Amino acid sequence: MDNEALPEVPSEGESNKIVSESVGDDKPSSPVNGLKAEDTFAKDSDANADDDEEKIQGEGEDFTEDAEALKQELETIVVVPPEPEVPQQPAEVFDPAEFPSSYKDNLPKELMVLQYADNFRRQYVHLYRDRKPLLLNPVNECGIEKFVCTTIRPSQLPFKELYNWEGASEFVADYLNFETLEPAFELPTRLLSPATVLKRQKGNCFEYSTLLCSLLIGAGYDAYVVNGYATRETCLADESREICPLLRKKEEQKEEKKQKQTKKYTVKPPKDLQSKFEQKMEARRLAEQKAEEDKRRAEEEQKLAELEKPPPDPLHGLRIHSWVLVLSGKREVPESFFIEPFTGLSHSTGSESYLGIESVWNHSNYWVCMQDCSDGVAKLNYDLGDCTNWEFMFPGVDKPQLLIPEAEDDLDNLDDDEDKEEEEIHLDLPPSWVDPLKLSQKDFEMRCPQGKKTKLYKRAKLEKFAHYLLDDGLISRLSVFDDKELTDLQVVKEYYEHRSDKLSMRVHNHRTGWVTEHFHAGRSKNVKEHCYRASAPGPENDRTMHFYDEARVDGLLKRIETPLSLTEHYKNRDDFLFYKHVDFGKRTKKFGPQDEVVTNNPRPIVKMVQKFERNPDKPANSDISELIFLMNEDKIQLTYHTVSAHIASSTREFIKPQNWDEKGAMLAWSPDMHTTFQVDPNADPSKQVELYENLLVLLKMEESCREGVRESEEEVKEIINDRQKEEQASELDISVYDTERNEKAKKHRRELERQQMEEKMRKQEMEIDYLAPFLAQMKDPEKIGRADACKLKEDCLADLKQRLIDKANLIQFRFEKETQELQKKQAWYQQNQVSMSKDDEEEYLNYCSEAMFRIHILELRLNRHKEMAPHKYMALEQKLRTDPRLAEYL
Repeated sequence: MDNEALPEVPSEGESNKIVSESVGDDKPSSPVNGLKAEDTFAKDSDANADDDEEKIQGEGEDFTEDAEALKQELETIVVVPPEPEVPQQPAEVFDPAEFPSSYKDNLPKELMVLQYADNFRRQYVHLYRDRKPLLLNPVNECGIEKFVCTTIRPSQLPFKELYNWEGASEFVADYLNFETLEPAFELPTRLLSPATVLKRQKGNCFEYSTLLCSLLIGAGYDAYVVNGYATRETCLADESREICPLLRKKEEQKEEKKQKQTKKYTVKPPKDLQSKFEQKMEARRLAEQKAEEDKRRAEEEQKLAELEKPPPDPLHGLRIHSWVLVLSGKREVPESFFIEPFTGLSHSTGSESYLGIESVWNHSNYWVCMQDCSDGVAKLNYDLGDCTNWEFMFPGVDKPQLLIPEAEDDLDNLDDDEDKEEEEIHLDLPPSWVDPLKLSQKDFEMRCPQGKKTKLYKRAKLEKFAHYLLDDGLISRLSVFDDKELTDLQVVKEYYEHRSDKLSMRVHNHRTGWVTEHFHAGRSKNVKEHCYRASAPGPENDRTMHFYDEARVDGLLKRIETPLSLTEHYKNRDDFLFYKHVDFGKRTKKFGPQDEVVTNNPRPIVKMVQKFERNPDKPANSDISELIFLMNEDKIQLTYHTVSAHIASSTREFIKPQNWDEKGAMLAWSPDMHTTFQVDPNADPSKQVELYENLLVLLKMEESCREGVRESEEEVKEIINDRQKEEQASELDISVYDTERNEKAKKHRRELERQQMEEKMRKQEMEIDYLAPFLAQMKDPEKIGRADACKLKEDCLADLKQRLIDKANLIQFRFEKETQELQKKQAWYQQNQVSMSKDDEEEYLNYCSEAMFRIHILELRLNRHKEMAPHKYMALEQKLRTDPRLAEYL
């Protein structure tokens, strides 16, 4: 195999050999193995200490210059003997009594598989002595060897979030706490089952991968556990040099641009009259600028990468790690990829985070990588059916195998019977010994150990919280910093769920001081987004509001407010209004309480601007495009839409009368109060009466616009007051199906249980003893003799017999009564048939039909009573014989 590029950690004996050979071939190697240097030479130094000093003093005078140089060079060489490796006991000990028998014993088929694996391991070690051993049969919780393929338990938990690989990998990464391998370059000796890992909520990389692979295979993916080598940052789950996934997704979405689809029968656009040469030169200039900018940015990124480059790892290429491989094909996966179990993120099969692969396995087979990993995993071929690249353990592999030509020729000559015999000889894996994976709804909603988890990224910190853990519904908080030490806070993004006020996200930019709140649909006033300054959250300050225009009657889409202006954008209105802008003046000072001053002294309006879309039902010269109310100048300016044949628009200007604000007053009119500009000189001038009527309409529009502005100001105040109350006492929406958290549902369920219990107790109390009426006739009911028992039996049976006879007589009496009435009705019909009307005849037919139905029912009841009466009599007799009070004497 070609994995020789991965260096081996020297053993204890080899480390002494390497050090001794560096000194010289004629210098004997130290026999120290696991002992300290002081202990090694203690005996010689204590026995002949004085003789050694005299020899050293005598020989020091005869050293030549070369010998002195050699002595100094030898003094620089320090021999450090290796410390003895003490086998580490598992930190956690499990009680075998807590596990089923499959954890504590091996079935005969499992023992055969272990022998098969041991034979495979011995052949592998014999052929490839320079490679790491394979992870085949580590011990489980009970200290029993189990084959790694049978440790995978394909399962599908009843949560829709785990049906896709994104949700499953994110859940495993959040739900567990990782443990590092000790030492980092040795395979683990114990591999816990996925069921135990779910209960412990912690595990190493192999346990992470086994659990994730079990979920992915259960969801239908072609997933495998990978045993290989990775970088230090990957093995230690160090993401401090990686960009946060939430920020990365935002960047990818911004880069995507939607291409406009050109239809076949669209109108051709007008010809472009610009110079193509100038356009070409401008494009070339922009391309050069972009290339220079990209080059400069690449250089800066390279410099930053060099500065942020981690220190060299002495165990680079030796750190053992496990991750998950998902092959293309199943679940419409277009391309194979890796999943890092510690982070839950996907990586390409050429990722630099992974340095080599030793083996992969799933619940059906085990494959050993036969390819060269000296250049990482980028050039590896993941076709597991290729025997030249992947050596499988069990012949019954479901992957298509690439056969050698000679082997194909030999196979063609074999008979079908021999093929069948060979297929029967193949060893199939036993079922998984692991308990079924179980996860309660409460544990799934917790997601993280104790409901909290913090991850550090490059200039960012992500905090995750379980749903309903915090009173305000916070589920995650992303803090973005401007430095690596995470001290200079820049932006904080908070994500919420289950809020009654529909708050979904809050973004606080500490640099600009702006706070942006996002809401789900369904909130009062239909607010979609609210952006304001954190230092001035009150009304009449800088803020921007977005609304769900489809849910609003007025079609309001956006509102922008400043201390001296208010701008609103509309959409899909019946009056074609799409823009409104208001300029305010400074408020006159008044004395009194601040609240009364604000309510009684609103901001004075200086100017109001309204813009309208084109109304196709009106001519352009009479369809208003822009309407301006100049409040201080008492003027109204109109601009009409432009006719397609003209480049200018018609305008009008009205001067309001002096008594325009008096209610019920007659407005004075003069031609000097109106000026106009008509684009079409041939158009007929408007009459004075029409202009006067237009002025009255415009004054009403001005009053309506002013009232709308005041309503908008009041709506802003209501929204702000509601938000302050909601933040002071935040409430969470709890589903009626969530019986654990919904207090109303809990009370209702308890009330139903109480009523059911009371009804049961009432029924038990109301149960009547069938012998009670007969026991009451006896002198001493507690003492029953043989004669009393026989008398009780005869009386009970006689009473039942009489009741059955009475019931049969009653049914027969009703039957005869119904029959007599029907006969009387039929006789009446025969007498009056000639003189009857259609209504009387229809009423007679209805009566006959109902009477025949009642007679039929009575007949059925009588026949059934006759059939059941003997059975009831025998049942009572049997009940009397088995009654504990009478059984002794009957």
